[in-house]
Amino acid sequence: MKLQRLKYIDINSKVFISVAFVMTLLFNSINFPVQYYSDIPHFLAYSGIFILMHSINFKWSTAIMHLFINIFPKESDQYKRISIVLAIFLLILGLQLFGLFKMYGNVSWFNYVYSEKAFVWNFIVLSVLSIFRTFLLEGVNSYNEWKRNNTETEKLNVSYNQSRLNALKSQVNPHFLFNCLNTLSSLIQEDEEKAEMFLNEMSKVYRYMLRNDEETLVPLEVELGFIKSYHHLLKARYGDGLQLHIDIPDKELSMQIAPHSLQVIIENAFTQNIVSKALPLSIAVFIDPNGKLIVQNNVQPKTVTDAMDFEAGLDNLVKKYELLGAIINVDDSTNQGRVIKIPLFGKKEVMV
Repeated sequence: MKLQRLKYIDINSKVFISVAFVMTLLFNSINFPVQYYSDIPHFLAYSGIFILMHSINFKWSTAIMHLFINIFPKESDQYKRISIVLAIFLLILGLQLFGLFKMYGNVSWFNYVYSEKAFVWNFIVLSVLSIFRTFLLEGVNSYNEWKRNNTETEKLNVSYNQSRLNALKSQVNPHFLFNCLNTLSSLIQEDEEKAEMFLNEMSKVYRYMLRNDEETLVPLEVELGFIKSYHHLLKARYGDGLQLHIDIPDKELSMQIAPHSLQVIIENAFTQNIVSKALPLSIAVFIDPNGKLIVQNNVQPKTVTDAMDFEAGLDNLVKKYELLGAIINVDDSTNQGRVIKIPLFGKKEVMV
């Protein structure tokens, strides 16, 4: 289990430093007024012992709170966590106070006679302070968690908005639209049946872009259906120069993927590599033994390319998955060319 550092520890340290001197004066002035101010050695001894006890109590309480927030991190475990921590705090406090008063009573130099009544009243007052501090620290921790979640949500929204903008750019991309319409015009003149099929696949592509623009994750089966239609449009332009091989077991089709993920990766591949009948670009999509979606393509880079936007699109896709708690791995060092590993999500993992 990976322990997280409490964000309120630094605040607690400042509070400890600021109140330690005041608490030392109050505690010793109320319990040992005569002995405490009798001379400098007694003043320093009483002060030093209380500060030492207070420091130990601070270290213990911080470590215990740290431990149990990591053991019970969920919001639903908050009352259980507080109850256990308070019980431990009060037990330690009682033992410390009992030992302190007994020590003063057994060492004649302190000129103090042990009083059970004084011990009980001090335990009650300091217990109230411990309870207050526990709820204060718990409140600060809850606030920091809320603030962190809001920050993560804001980052995720920014990434999604950027993804939506990229998808919108693809929808109105004049080059892509012009190529599709030009291909459609040629097909109408040559083969009306193929032209009708092309128009049908083109409508599916744009319908997917519009409908799934708001979604965080979609079933892999839906994304693959879109990619097959998208490939049909590209196939009409590139012919046998662009080869797409998809091999996904039926049992994996219900897994979830961020929409347009495969589109971004395929665009990145055919815009940066030579695509021709003599030098076909081959893209394979399959599942590896670890359950990750693999997109693999051979590399035959263009001499001149204007594909900076698509490389930025891939970078944005990587950041989007990081915010979803997953990592896309891009490997250009294999003999098979570029290999991109995309993690898939189960339905229970859909958080947004």
